[in-house]
Amino acid sequence: MVSGARWKLIQGTMEVAGGRLGQWVSASRWRFAALTLGHVVLAVDERTLAGLRTHEREHVRQYERWGVLFVPAYVMASLWQVLRGADPYRANRFERQAYAVAGWQVDVTPPVTQEPASDA
Repeated sequence: MVSGARWKLIQGTMEVAGGRLGQWVSASRWRFAALTLGHVVLAVDERTLAGLRTHEREHVRQYERWGVLFVPAYVMASLWQVLRGADPYRANRFERQAYAVAGWQVDVTPPVTQEPASDA
């Protein structure tokens, strides 16, 4: 809040948006629009938060269901997708579930790689 971010408590979840945190995230290598940590949702700005609220609330519910195992389970789900050659974010089961709850369609089809033509 000292950095200029605004916060509000909605249905037991603290939502924090904007300020220097939002500016830093937007300019950093670890870009994200919003991030959920337990019952706290951090977003780069209030408009982004409003657009992602349903998606991020599903992550709050996932935290409630999985407890302290949520972060390791999320990381493992991403690693599994990397091993499969899929996108570690979009194909992650937790993200797919949050996108579905928000009513968004996400393409998780791995990119098709073409085999080089053989000189037979």
